[in-house]
Amino acid sequence: MSTTTISTSKRVKLRTLEDEDAAFYLELHNDPSFIENIRDKGIRTLEDAKHAIRTAHNEVQERQGFSLFLVERLEDGAALGLCGLVKRDNLPGIDIGYALLPQYWGQSYAFEACTAVLRFAADSIKLKELYAIVSPHNIASSKLLEKLGFQMQKTISLSEGDPVKLFHIDLRIS
Repeated sequence: MSTTTISTSKRVKLRTLEDEDAAFYLELHNDPSFIENIRDKGIRTLEDAKHAIRTAHNEVQERQGFSLFLVERLEDGAALGLCGLVKRDNLPGIDIGYALLPQYWGQSYAFEACTAVLRFAADSIKLKELYAIVSPHNIASSKLLEKLGFQMQKTISLSEGDPVKLFHIDLRIS
């Protein structure tokens, strides 16, 4: 699959993942904050990362028209994190997902990437609403979602068992 740019903003672009992103992908998925706030996905080697990129991202992108995308800084091409759309069986609709390496937190990269994903969701794939889930202890992520216009609906339990806060946004009025 060739790399496709999904959206570009002032400082970042969102693009599809490729095998060459495996080292970054491995680093992100083994960062303690990723494991704490999202979960341990068992990605331990570059081969695991390449397999996940191909199956959990590129094949999903081709089938659904969306996935999680690489957040790349325009200035120097640095891989900052992932941001995009996910369809989970245990949620009422498509949700936005994001994770950045800790060294890029607090610099508004997540806000910029999420804003680009909201535009993509509304304009390119014509979604009317989006959801988001956040661990109750992840205050920064909850604040980011509220800044983006999401509203907290309730706390739910996913199949993994841990409770999460469920957020929602109506894209027709945002």
